[in-house]
Amino acid sequence: MTFTLSGVSQYREDIRKSRFLAIAGPIDSPEQAQAFLQANSDLQATHNCWAWKLGMQYRSSDDGEPGGTAGRPILAAIEAQDCDRVMVVVTRWYGGIQLGTGGLARAYGGCANKCLQQAEKHLLVAREAFRCECTFSELALVRLRIGEAGGEVLKEVFEANGVHLDLALPPAAIPELAAQLAHLSRGRLLLSPL
Repeated sequence: MTFTLSGVSQYREDIRKSRFLAIAGPIDSPEQAQAFLQANSDLQATHNCWAWKLGMQYRSSDDGEPGGTAGRPILAAIEAQDCDRVMVVVTRWYGGIQLGTGGLARAYGGCANKCLQQAEKHLLVAREAFRCECTFSELALVRLRIGEAGGEVLKEVFEANGVHLDLALPPAAIPELAAQLAHLSRGRLLLSPL
């Protein structure tokens, strides 16, 4: 099972006089990850190391720390917590004592792990993309049925004849929703895979 975060979580720890602050939050795109990084980085800090995972995409940065001692351990913490659509930024204020490469990896990965452990999570449901067309008078009821099925309307395009809806639906709910929509419209409303 894969989880994502319900909101932003923070964790602070002092390790051999260096201060570490881990901030984790949900993301839906690489652009949101970049915005999260800019919003949660401290330019006065020594390092702002980070990692994010979004489906099969992932990125990480050591931000000046020795290669592989910060970004990769943060990414490993995200994967160890079975998280997806998540970004973690770990900020370090250097305290004057060298931690060594192993100590840095444990510090960055450990802070990220503890931050994710205490974060409020929810199950990430796999969804499939569909398109549906309905009339204006059916729109409210169609939206209601989609919501009841655990689906989400991604896009609505209003045209002269009606509305085109792009949907994200949980696979288990598709047969029942398709039957409900067909019944609602006497067989006219169909779900077409995108």
